[in-house]
Order: sequence, then structure tokens, then C-alpha cells
Amino acid sequence: MVSFDHRDPGTDEAVWAAALRRDLPPLDLDVDRVIVVAAHPDDESLGAAGVLATASGRGIPIDLLVVTDGEGSHPDSPTHSPATLALLRRRELVEAARIVGATRDPVFLGLPDGGTDEHRDAVAAALGDLLDAAADARVLVLSPWRGDGHRDHRVVGEVVERVCARRGVRSRAFPIWLWHWGGPEEVPWDRLERVALSPEARAAKTRALDAHRSQLEPLSGAPGDEALIHAGMRAHAERDTEIFIAPEQSAAAPETVGRDYFDDMYARHDDPWGFDSRWYEERKRAVLLAALPRPRYRATLEAGCSTGALTALLAERSDRVLAVDLAPAALERARTLLADRDNVDLRLAMLPDAWPEGAFDLVVLSEVAYYWAGSDLDRGLTAAVASLSPDGHLVACHWRHPVAEYPRSGDDVHDALAARPALVRLVRHEEDDFVLEVFAHAGARSVAAESGLVS
Repeated sequence: MVSFDHRDPGTDEAVWAAALRRDLPPLDLDVDRVIVVAAHPDDESLGAAGVLATASGRGIPIDLLVVTDGEGSHPDSPTHSPATLALLRRRELVEAARIVGATRDPVFLGLPDGGTDEHRDAVAAALGDLLDAAADARVLVLSPWRGDGHRDHRVVGEVVERVCARRGVRSRAFPIWLWHWGGPEEVPWDRLERVALSPEARAAKTRALDAHRSQLEPLSGAPGDEALIHAGMRAHAERDTEIFIAPEQSAAAPETVGRDYFDDMYARHDDPWGFDSRWYEERKRAVLLAALPRPRYRATLEAGCSTGALTALLAERSDRVLAVDLAPAALERARTLLADRDNVDLRLAMLPDAWPEGAFDLVVLSEVAYYWAGSDLDRGLTAAVASLSPDGHLVACHWRHPVAEYPRSGDDVHDALAARPALVRLVRHEEDDFVLEVFAHAGARSVAAESGLVS
């Protein structure tokens, strides 16, 4: 990521005016709804206020999703605390939204300014809710550009691209800080689109920018209260056009989540998903164990064992357990936890490519199959069913909320399992947060039938 200082003069607008004289295709605004996901209050005005004014003038509804309150804009202010700045900046955004014609109340997530990387799921879920509410509409989602050189802009841009790609929704990104630190050589010209602003839309944008006084003017005369956006920076936002960047083609085709993602997660967190520390995970394991139709199994295969929290419990009900994961750090921790278990075999492998050989009367897919994109999901489920003994059970348990980095949702996985003609469902437990199901080969009997309680 680039490093820049907002106090620097930055690239002169004359440089950009010359570079942007080239012929660029127009952004298609033939839509039923526009959603703007702003990392901070003022992103929507700096990057897209002209489009918002244009859309509202055409009667197109606008939704604003504001990820942080921008409370970190003046970390050394002697006059404004972060809480005061947060409230002030929310008010400024509401005023700016009214100016461009937005009639819906903005959605404020209130996530930490500068800390969005730890809250990708929350951003994805909030965007998903807005898209669900517009399920039958043609939607355009706008957000800061992931290459803008600002951490929060990168995170929000990545989340928006991934969520929209998975759902087949068109998204575009607007640069903000690129105009300050960058030059024409940093621009992906082949993906640029332009919106020419009418005099009315341009005037509305100017007024919307003026609403963000805490960023344009000093908070006071004291050191630490200086304006954040100087005249040179504002000049980039006052052009007669707005520029948007289409996603790279690869963003529209999610890939199976690979080892690098997990290595990074385990490098940054001892317990990335809270398997060992959250009551939610402990309770979910108890639900899974209670759903098993038999008290004991001969051979269990656990795909994606992570640090071994569930593995230890499966070992208590299995003669032998083969637990597989693709992350060396996860297996290292699992080996420590399971050091006294001689019936557990821990194996490093990338699934579904390196599916273990052998037959198992219990196959467990817990929080793993939504990582498989494209044909990998079909290959993984086919391998899981093929490794199931004639009397075996396949248990699947998955988180239902959207996660930006995952190519599928838990519901996608369970829909795919339910569609397999070779399987029958014995158990289904559904909550808002996760779904758990037990499948078996056709002809399998219920727990009561196996126990002789019914014929």
C-alpha cells in the first residue's frame, strides 16, 4: 500500500485535467437503485455526490451505507474527542445526503475508523441486507476504490467487489486519495468509466462537499485541529465529471479459498474464528454431537479440523479419527491439544484435491465447504459421499451469514447437499446463524428405527 500525507500539496489538478481528456466510456446509470458504501462520512461526497444528485434527479432511490464514523480524522485534536467527531461527522453526512436528494436514512455501522479489516463480515452482512431489500431491482453499488492507498478504502472496496460478484450485482469504485498521491501512470485506464455532470449535479456536489465542514475547515486554531482536505485536494472533487473503476474480471469469478488466506489468519490470531474461546462455538459443537444418530462410530473423517476443538470430541465417540486441514499452524495447535489421543491421525492436505482414501461411517463437514468455489464444491461433496460407508452418516454444519472472503454461503452448501439424489436427510437443525444437517445413503433409518423403538 502506498504511503502519503494529506498535508502534502499532492498532484496538481492540471495534471489530471490533461490526462482525463481521453475518451472514456460512460457509466451506465440505467438502474432502479444506487447503493453507496462509504468507508467514512465524506467519501460519498468526494467520490460520487454528482452521480447521486443525477440519480435522485431521475427518481432513482439512493441507499447510503456508512461503515465508520470517521472519528479518527483528528487524532491530536485538543478540542474534539473521537466521540464528538463521530457525532459531528454523522450530522454532516446526513446534511450532504439531503443535498444530493437522498430520501432514505443513511445506515451507520459505527465500526472503528482505521479498523475495518477486523469487521469485513459486518460490512458484507449490511450490504447483503440492502441487496436483499432490492432483490428484484437493477442495482448499482458504488464504493471507494480498493487501490486508493487507504486501508479502510481497500477493505471496503474488496468487500463490495466480492459480495457483488457473488450475487451478480454491478459494482463500481471511485478513487479519492489516488488523485492526491498518484499520477496518470497509476490509473487502470482500461477499466475507467465517466459520468459527465450537469450544472445542477455539479452545484449539488459543491454544496454536499461544503456540508463536511469538519474536514474542510479547521476545528479551531489549535495545533491538531487543522483542515484535512486542502484546496488542492478539493479541486479534484470539483471537476465536471466523476470517474469510476470497474472491477477486474477475476473479481467476478471467486476462487476456492487457499492456504495463504488461512496462513495469514493464523499468523495474526491465535484463535481466528473463536473455536476455542466463544460460547457460540462451544454450544454449536454440542448441538452437532447431539445430532449424531449413533453413540459411537468406527471411523470418522473430519474435513477442515482447524485447531482440533471438535476433533477432540469426535475422538471420544470414534474408534479412530482422521482429521485433515490445509494450514500447518492449525495442525500444530491441534497436535498439542490432542497429544494424548492415540486414535487421532492429523493430516495436512488441501481439500477437495487431496481427498483421503478409505471408507468412513462418519464424515464431518463443519465450516469448510463454503470455501470451495466453482466445481470444487461439487468435487468435494462427491468425494465426501463416495467415502461414506453404506451405513455411514454425513454431518454438515455451516455459518449462514455472508462472509466477503468466502465464495459461497452456508445455505449454498446445504442446498447442494440436499440436491444429491444418493442422500436422504435424517436431521435438520436451523438457526439464524448456522444450519446443521445429517445425511445418509438412501434407505437409512431414523434413530428411533435403528434403536427398535419403531418398526
